[in-house]
Amino acid sequence: MAVLRVSFGVLAIIALIFSIVLPAVRAESMAPAPAPTSDGTSIDQGIAYVLMLVALVLTYLIHPLDASSYSLF
Repeated sequence: MAVLRVSFGVLAIIALIFSIVLPAVRAESMAPAPAPTSDGTSIDQGIAYVLMLVALVLTYLIHPLDASSYSLF
């Protein structure tokens, strides 16, 4: 059995050609993808509101306990 030796440069060029040509073979149409119905901003905004409410509740739960342990006057 003879071992076929291929240089790295030739192998790299063949791989580059295949990586450019093969995806174009499976392309069905060149039309752009449809626009998304929701981009997730409303979900992100809802999560932000919940986190702000949690921070507000925690602040008002922890703050009176923190203030009651100190006697300023």
